[in-house]
Amino acid sequence: MNKNEFLFTLKISSILATRMFGLFMIFPVFSVYAIQYDNSTPYLIGLAIGIYGLTQALLQIPFGYLSDQFGRKPIIIIGLILFFIGSVIAANANDIIGIIIGRAIQGSGAISAVLMAFLADFIPYDKRIKANAFIGIQIGMAFILSILIAPLITVNLGIDGLFWVIAILSVFALIIVTTMPYVKPSSQYNLSLNNIKQILTIKLFKLNLSVLFLHLIITCIFIVIPLLLVENKIVAANLAGNWKVYLPVMITSFLIMMPIIIFAEKYQKTKIILLILIAVIAIVQLLFYFLQIQNKLIYETFFILLTAFFVGFNIIEAMLPSLVAKAVAINKKGLAMGLFSTSQFLGTFIGGSLGGLIYNIFNLNSVLLFTVLVAIIWFVVMLVLNKLDY
Repeated sequence: MNKNEFLFTLKISSILATRMFGLFMIFPVFSVYAIQYDNSTPYLIGLAIGIYGLTQALLQIPFGYLSDQFGRKPIIIIGLILFFIGSVIAANANDIIGIIIGRAIQGSGAISAVLMAFLADFIPYDKRIKANAFIGIQIGMAFILSILIAPLITVNLGIDGLFWVIAILSVFALIIVTTMPYVKPSSQYNLSLNNIKQILTIKLFKLNLSVLFLHLIITCIFIVIPLLLVENKIVAANLAGNWKVYLPVMITSFLIMMPIIIFAEKYQKTKIILLILIAVIAIVQLLFYFLQIQNKLIYETFFILLTAFFVGFNIIEAMLPSLVAKAVAINKKGLAMGLFSTSQFLGTFIGGSLGGLIYNIFNLNSVLLFTVLVAIIWFVVMLVLNKLDY
């Protein structure tokens, strides 16, 4: 990439990473701290974590379509304003229902697809893999930082302070947007059933299904893992020391993931690598379940299992957007990314709501069994669809 392309990619990735950082920050702390809210239950805790995925899922396609018609920049600004409003509502909430409402409004700023389509507008096709990989790394770093920083903020400022920090981050993202060009896409189309059918190929269905399952699983995992860390006395009850678990896990997983991504791209082994990683994710969750039952979860076990899990998660998360961008015509990228992001956030909502419901009705370990079942279904479906996708 030349200097201008790199700068544009940096701006897109910074907006995405800042916004995702804000959304991720409640993941490592909320299931532990949410009990302080009035009317809090395991189900409502899971719903509060995942509800933003529902509004994201409902609005990704409309936002992507509107950006194709009227330009990316104004739609991104509207989305970030909604994100700010939702953060402020959550920061002032005393009841778990207030958190759910705030998170839902946060999610209504559904601009992930718009940002990825904006990137595709300005970055040449042959450089887009590098640009997407760079964005994937930025989002991955945001994920790492959110896990490390969120407990420190929460210990010192409380959950309400955490949401105020998230609101401030959305203001920084808005400032970045003001420096970006306004360009209305030159090729227009009508949002119709026929246009949607044109991008519903087996390949795109497979990618959309993958991102749905991936985010369903990660949302469930973050209902379970913070509580397991406390229950097994790996970290303190306020989670202030969880960086000792997550920091080495994230560093190690990123060191492992990069050679695998390079290998998959160079030798065109994406399909087989995805299947292997899905299997790894299933095995990790199964091991968590059995070791928790046997009271054998210790720091070293957490390190090994979480590292394996995040190698799989980070690689799949980085690969999927690039594969989607390759699979559609240039004038349908906003719509295709809208469908992809809809699937991603629908997975978050399903994971949060079903994970919380299973925890509420049965127990925490049952959530792990649920995610194992989801991973097995994912593996089987992908194996079948890979045979059909030529």
